[in-house]
Amino acid sequence: MSTILEPGQIEASAVMPPFLHLPPANLFELRATRLEQLSTGHALGDYLRLVARLCRIQQQLVDNPPSGLPVAEDRQRLCMSHGLPPLAADSLVREGPWLGWLQALLDHFDSEADGPLVDALQALRGSDDGQRKGWGIALLAGQYDAVPAALVPFIGAALQAAWSSWLLALPAPELQPTASLAQCPACGSPAMAGVVRNRGKHNGLRYLVCSLCACEWHVVRVKCVYCESSKGLRYTYLEDDRHAPGKAPLRAECCPGCESYLKQNYLENDAAAEPLADDLASLALDIRLDEEGFQRLAPNLMLAPG
Repeated sequence: MSTILEPGQIEASAVMPPFLHLPPANLFELRATRLEQLSTGHALGDYLRLVARLCRIQQQLVDNPPSGLPVAEDRQRLCMSHGLPPLAADSLVREGPWLGWLQALLDHFDSEADGPLVDALQALRGSDDGQRKGWGIALLAGQYDAVPAALVPFIGAALQAAWSSWLLALPAPELQPTASLAQCPACGSPAMAGVVRNRGKHNGLRYLVCSLCACEWHVVRVKCVYCESSKGLRYTYLEDDRHAPGKAPLRAECCPGCESYLKQNYLENDAAAEPLADDLASLALDIRLDEEGFQRLAPNLMLAPG
């Protein structure tokens, strides 16, 4: 039987839990494999396979970065000494070092396509850096109306590849919690999902996963990451015949106080789960929670909401 740790129990431990859990170097390869697995028989199978294709290109870019870390070491130290994200998305997206990653992604993408995919690629390839930067700024700001929906996965993929690579290139980052539980300490972006880990020193701990750089940071369980309330939280999931009741590998932590929710992967119930992939494959749960009056505050940069 697994034990759910209540707020305060983890902090009271004699050993402080690790604050960070950095993504593996082959993050995007693992993500692509999971997406392909989930696409079989799925109503959104074609879309999941498209995202898997993008993930494999992301992995190629991370393995052979088109540019190095855009933040000088003294700037990194200054940010971290003041508790600020060293890879602050709101400033770097405007400075534009990620634009080379978008061009490299387009260069790697197979030009053979049809239907809406052709139109999306033509729109991107025909745009200049100013337009591309504007789309990136809007996407990270959650201004989806300013970005053509078909372009979101490509722009999101370039942004994620760049920031994840830069995160892994940081020399032994000593990151500190930000003012908001749901804000990434590395780049300041909002969390996409949570994951309850099942191995080693991270076993049983909840980490939030950044929607941009994939950094993971520790936040105690059974606490709303948006309003920090623990009162009346409930866990909603999609039922299927593959898992016993109460053993769903993906559940949404719903807060009645602020009427928000955050999806969480429980690796003890499915060790192959991957937050972004499983989020895209469980959009039916988002529809259900929207109908129940809960709002989603966690972005997924590979999909335009609505």
